[in-house]
Amino acid sequence: MTDPIDVHITALGAQGDGVAEVNGERVYVPFTVPGDLARILAGEKRGDGRSAELLEIIEAGPGRVTPACVHFGICGGCALQHLDDAPYAAFKRDQVVRALAHQGFRDVEVAAPLIVPPRTRRRTRLTARRSGDRVLLGYLERGSHRMVGVTECPVILPRLEALMRPLRGLLASVLGAKDTLHLTLTATDTGVDLLIAGERRPNMRALQSLAAFAEAQDLARISWESKEGVESIAVRRPPTVLLGKAGMPVPPGAFLQATKDSEDWMIDRARGAVAGAKHVADLFAGCGTFTAAIAEKSAVSAFESSAEMVDACRRGLNHAHGLHPVTLSRRDLFREPLTAKELSRFDAVVIDPPRAGAKAQTEMLAISKVPVVAAFSCNPSTFARDARAMADGGYTLEAVTPIDQFRWSAHVELAALFRKS
Repeated sequence: MTDPIDVHITALGAQGDGVAEVNGERVYVPFTVPGDLARILAGEKRGDGRSAELLEIIEAGPGRVTPACVHFGICGGCALQHLDDAPYAAFKRDQVVRALAHQGFRDVEVAAPLIVPPRTRRRTRLTARRSGDRVLLGYLERGSHRMVGVTECPVILPRLEALMRPLRGLLASVLGAKDTLHLTLTATDTGVDLLIAGERRPNMRALQSLAAFAEAQDLARISWESKEGVESIAVRRPPTVLLGKAGMPVPPGAFLQATKDSEDWMIDRARGAVAGAKHVADLFAGCGTFTAAIAEKSAVSAFESSAEMVDACRRGLNHAHGLHPVTLSRRDLFREPLTAKELSRFDAVVIDPPRAGAKAQTEMLAISKVPVVAAFSCNPSTFARDARAMADGGYTLEAVTPIDQFRWSAHVELAALFRKS
């Protein structure tokens, strides 16, 4: 198939591409919606079908809208800005429904997704390179290592977007001709935290420029990461986020939920699930997203593999008042999961693993007697796999709520509740 062909888009695939059928073969067409009549150029094999290049929308489907960003279609950050709200929400929910059905959960009620508004993401990672005399600051193209210099981003908080222009000015004096820098901007409660990662440590002139930039832009902190480690360049205020009653320090580049809205939704569901429990285990606790909130009503034992995150959580809790006892432990739950015997002392468990899921820990939970488990996941497929182990161990999956905190991406997260039958 080397000549352009016209196809009808009938569905959306898992990555958000439109799906058409050509000669009995699936073809995945980016930036299309069900109902589109599209002119395409079929490409290479891709999974169970073939990729395609969109040449033209001949007739628009009913779910198509004007994208919110001038860079959409080139920038690889968003996949679904062209999709109207109702089919967008249906796509997010279907991602979870399909993953559960694959593991035999066909009767579990999946709620309507909770979807964050635009301009609410509090953390973003930008790439910076030189192109002649210009500084390109932005994201990578879809499926490519080529840079897209962006002037706007309707996903992130306005105060992060507002830093793009002054950052280009800063980088003009910091960025070497062959350098590539990665910039992580995090909006904390005390100001924006900027982490710059590059191959080499900046020279004295660059350090002075960075410190002056922090002052001029009222940043909380600028740090630099190189092969020699992470060093603080300017700390005007310690970056912190309020989690429950605790102001948690944020280490440079530390993981936080992508938006405050989604974090609040998750905390509310964790609190509701463990209500009345005297002692709760918080597994994969991070810097204490759930720990501090749950400790307002229950004793908490929190487990996390990162020493830096454990230390940050400890420092935040040391300055909080009115909380129940909290025990923090550094432990790699992939290699050393809590055993069924260790879990027996808890009235409830909260678990929020990385994308790989928590196979080893879930197998221990499955044979435990913990009455209630509040589970959170950023990967419906690994969640469904782990949920199967829980169900086989006697747990009932009572509730699942998709949470869309990565607006206009194909990604979806979820909150779930298990009870021991």
